[in-house]
Amino acid sequence: MIKNLPDCPVETTLSLISSRWTVLILRELFTGTKRFNELKKSINNISQKVLTSNLRSLEDNGLIKRTVYAEVPPKVEYSLSEIGSSLKPILDALREWGENYKENYNYENK
Repeated sequence: MIKNLPDCPVETTLSLISSRWTVLILRELFTGTKRFNELKKSINNISQKVLTSNLRSLEDNGLIKRTVYAEVPPKVEYSLSEIGSSLKPILDALREWGENYKENYNYENK
């Protein structure tokens, strides 16, 4: 878990999801449980090292669950935790805002 969380709730939320990769990983997991290679293929330009690091951070912060199956070869799946699932309305709002911005922003008025 993150230690010494900020007093400000907005800053706390941003400290947990501020990474571009974190948000994209969460986006993929909102559609269901995924294996590492599924996540890597669905997130453009993320390296194996960065994906591994972000998954560990998300797990440490309690936002995702990592399930390891005792099989050969080993099988590992990632899914959202209950608290991770509660971020869906926030990411939906970000998606909606981004769509609105792209549709309505007038670049000539910069």
